[in-house]
Amino acid sequence: MLVRAITAPGLRRWCRGRRGAAAACFPLGRALLGVRGAEAAVFLQGLLTNDVTQLVAAGDAPPALYAHALNVQGRCLYDVILYRLHGSTAEEPHILLECDSSVLDSIQKHLKLYKIRRKVTITPCPDLSLWAIIPGEQPGDASSLPKCADQALLLTPDPRAEVMGWRLITKKGANLSEIIPGSQVGDVQDYHRHRYKQGIPEGVKDLPPGVALPLESNLAFMNGISFTKGCYIGQELTARTHHMGVIRKRLLPVSFPAPLPTHGIPEGAEILTESGKPAGKFRAGGGELGIALLRLAHVNEPLCVNLGGDKVKLSATTPQWWPKPAAK
Repeated sequence: MLVRAITAPGLRRWCRGRRGAAAACFPLGRALLGVRGAEAAVFLQGLLTNDVTQLVAAGDAPPALYAHALNVQGRCLYDVILYRLHGSTAEEPHILLECDSSVLDSIQKHLKLYKIRRKVTITPCPDLSLWAIIPGEQPGDASSLPKCADQALLLTPDPRAEVMGWRLITKKGANLSEIIPGSQVGDVQDYHRHRYKQGIPEGVKDLPPGVALPLESNLAFMNGISFTKGCYIGQELTARTHHMGVIRKRLLPVSFPAPLPTHGIPEGAEILTESGKPAGKFRAGGGELGIALLRLAHVNEPLCVNLGGDKVKLSATTPQWWPKPAAK
């Protein structure tokens, strides 16, 4: 689905139609890489879990795709969102790759290792800004999202889940109030709280490189994998797990009662059942919200984290945006 263009008056009408809630725009510290050239999509196709050729297909090509880059053992190295910048198949393919800013250097080295002689250029884009837009508690119909052609380079539904709103890419210093009339710049910590509440992982804390498995990380639920695209690095274990149909652990949103311990919950803390059985591990969080890798068999049981002899209780929930038969 391509994001349709819209005039400024139409954009204002759209903002007023978001059930009265002002859109919150969050500046993200994620990095952007430009991958450009005749073989850009073919090059990325062999490195990522999703079908990147969709971005250069004729017709109703999507404006954005979610994917993971895996190592040869099938574990996550990088979580990325890809954006199509070229307007038609007649133009040279131009794809933006969004990644955790802390791994920008390593992902560039990773891409250049496999570039070999392909007709592709890979360059950072420090002149661009990335924003998340969350229009209150009612995200609305993603198909109604407009694109502003003035200061916005790209405005598209977040490809992972409708509850995550939209992604906006602008030039540095762009005026957000002109692009999204009536919007407010929010605290990025509120964005992270929102995605933890929804169980959406993002970045190396939630998806530790070389540790996280893509299907346990709900990659299939977030439209981030193609099981028909052919070979890519790390495909074998992922495909085998999918076809076996047995996933015993998944990333889930968790919440802690207040007040929290002074130093918070350490990343990687073991989560136990009331009887002391291992139930999973806490990945990361903000305040009383977080995300944890949990055994599905223990999700509905009382859970706790043992910190220095004190038991800190927590509860897990299954996100409403998950597919209905997803509890396997």
